Amino acid sequence: MIRTAKVAFTASRSTIDALFALHRFSAEVWNTCLAEAKVYHQQTGQWIGKTELQKRLKRRFPMHSQSIQAVCHKYLWARDSAHQARKEGHTNVRYPYKQKKYFNTKWAADGFTIHPNVRISLSRGIWEGKRQAPNPPGSHTCAIDPGEIHTLAAVATTGDSLIVTGRKIRSIHRLRNKKLAELQRKMSKCQKYSLQWKRYNRAKQYLLSKSKRQLQDALHKTTKQFVEWVVAQQVNEVYLGDVEGVQRKKKKKRSRCHNQRMSQWQVGKVKKYPTYKLKAEGIMLHKRKERYTSQTCPVCGAKKNVRGRMYRCSCGYTQHRDIHGAANLLSKVLYENRIQSLPFEIQKPTYLRIA
Repeated sequence: MIRTAKVAFTASRSTIDALFALHRFSAEVWNTCLAEAKVYHQQTGQWIGKTELQKRLKRRFPMHSQSIQAVCHKYLWARDSAHQARKEGHTNVRYPYKQKKYFNTKWAADGFTIHPNVRISLSRGIWEGKRQAPNPPGSHTCAIDPGEIHTLAAVATTGDSLIVTGRKIRSIHRLRNKKLAELQRKMSKCQKYSLQWKRYNRAKQYLLSKSKRQLQDALHKTTKQFVEWVVAQQVNEVYLGDVEGVQRKKKKKRSRCHNQRMSQWQVGKVKKYPTYKLKAEGIMLHKRKERYTSQTCPVCGAKKNVRGRMYRCSCGYTQHRDIHGAANLLSKVLYENRIQSLPFEIQKPTYLRIA
């Protein structure tokens, strides 16, 4: 008998995200096992063996080799168990066929070390040049103007610009607010802690947890698209406009709908998610005050409040308002906090949206 124990542990957000990324890689290993076994059977008419399967998966995934082998063994065990069950007359049992998105990663006993302070570290020795060399750092700079409508608008010194729309995130917020208001109206008519009130409360908690996962997924997809674009532009430094405190502005009275949108704008996550993803690529992200970047014309220096999605100045300068803000932030980075015309022409922005 093997005795096991479950223990709680704490880790940084980047470590947790890395562990979940390994679950996705393990799922890719499982899906590859299904594909390789099918191809091998079509070519030879036989089942693939353990040695051949492990050989075909060698060095194809950024994981510990023993973790990859554990997934292979799991597939072979499932296949052989299904075969044995069918021999015993259980014809409804199917061979492994389902594609997976997540698969629990297993760690062999000699694949990690437990230190006296209960810290766990992987065995990551370097030999025979197996560790992948980091990408060479780029030489360009990029500035980001975060927004509530367009989550990220960026301009790089290459002249390219990017807009990642946040309309998917806004739609999730709108639906959540609508359904939440409906449930709260019904709960207000019930006796607190009554049976019907508890049913509505369960539905409310389910709605909140589901929308939280949807928002997290949407923001991860958004920042992933941005990081891929930054890497393609060979950028080595990224500057993010600091909008902290914009939700607390009380200089002018706003509508309830506007205040609700501002309070639900995930400013902290818009900074946190790209930070660790860019760091994994060797790119540093810095915060920069974006004072007057949305109002100032880089050609004549005039200031005006923006109306609509385009910034238009009386001097003839015209630009998309979010690209305009990102370009002025980049100007402050390049010219010691001064806003002026950039020494290159900004190309037509690339629009990206998540599915």
